[in-house]
Amino acid sequence: MRIAVTYENGMIFQHFGHTEQFKLYDIENGSIVNTQITDTNGQGHGALAGFLADKGVSVLICGGIGGGAQTALAQAGIRVYGGVTGSADEAAEAFLNGTLSFNANVQCSHHEHGSSCGGHTCH
Repeated sequence: MRIAVTYENGMIFQHFGHTEQFKLYDIENGSIVNTQITDTNGQGHGALAGFLADKGVSVLICGGIGGGAQTALAQAGIRVYGGVTGSADEAAEAFLNGTLSFNANVQCSHHEHGSSCGGHTCH
């Protein structure tokens, strides 16, 4: 299994579609056996689902995420755990331990109004 976390300076980046890096965690027998940080190379909302699928990701941990991205990830077979904050490493460990606190209803809906996430945090 491979987990991806939106990533910036050790923390969970709070806007999926604008993330410039993911930290990938390779899991075997319930433990993290390898990690790597990978650049998205400027790919936006729509392309990131394919990017993660190509990397073999089955679980995404992130902060804010829009409905379109959630749909694209679901179609790619990637489970989304959104609304998560804090340390990327701690979130990956919490997922493995079954203690990850996430918001199943997280939705970054302000895109419908033509604004961006630049000035605030998505919830």
